[in-house]
Amino acid sequence: MLQVGGGGELDGLADVVEPRWRALILMAAWCGLRRGELLALRRKDIDMLHGIVRVERSVQHLRGGEVVLGPPKTAAGRRRVVMPPHVLPEVERHLETWVKAGPEALVFTSKVGDLLHPYMVQRAWEAARRAAGVEHLRFHDLRHTGNTLAAATGASTKELMARMGHASPQAALIYQHASEERDRVIAEALSEMASRAGVVPIRRGISEQAESKPRASREQAESKPRASPDLADAELGTAAGYQAQPGCPGHDTSPECRSRLHQVPLAIPRSRSGHADPSEHLGGRPTTH
Repeated sequence: MLQVGGGGELDGLADVVEPRWRALILMAAWCGLRRGELLALRRKDIDMLHGIVRVERSVQHLRGGEVVLGPPKTAAGRRRVVMPPHVLPEVERHLETWVKAGPEALVFTSKVGDLLHPYMVQRAWEAARRAAGVEHLRFHDLRHTGNTLAAATGASTKELMARMGHASPQAALIYQHASEERDRVIAEALSEMASRAGVVPIRRGISEQAESKPRASREQAESKPRASPDLADAELGTAAGYQAQPGCPGHDTSPECRSRLHQVPLAIPRSRSGHADPSEHLGGRPTTH
């Protein structure tokens, strides 16, 4: 995998390659397109408004040296790939500078506008990697880098398959495994940092501070006198917005009555005598036990 960002290998290659090849390298890496798919792109396949490149065909190099345009190797190869936003200005510049007008115009061509032969791409690639000092890299490593980075974002197997144009999940699982291995390296580096820094004190949260209240305070709260059962029941009814109705036999002592307090809101209208008048609150209907 190539190093990206901050003057890495990918940046170095894009900077030293001929300007008309720059977008080719960036799209191979950041969009994960195959070389044959890139060479078969036409202007109509690139939707700059929505940042999408449509893969509909591929350049095939036949044994006799002939180069032809044909469909992708599998049905999954036909796909729509969203281009990363930072690549869009490079693609737009390429279209304006190097591509002929018209929807059928090839995006990457020879100097005279013909279909590119794969050996021409390989020759330009070898010159670029020599200039960048990365002669060990293959052109396919660009696609490998893009797929590994896509896996590192947390993309699912199905999402990687769709982006890479694979009908089988095997390749996507390989890239996901590579991402996990890289995450393991990061985790080990974090442990090394922790061992060098020693124990890092962690500030306790509010809930933990509440748990550490002095025992005396808790014991003092527990030692408060408790209300009688009758009083507790009355307080419960009041707190809930209800109260027992006077006139109920044994309403202040009978457990049976206490268990079924008249559910009459405390804010009910009162008669002139000051006593609660349930009939006024309930539209004239008397309450019953």
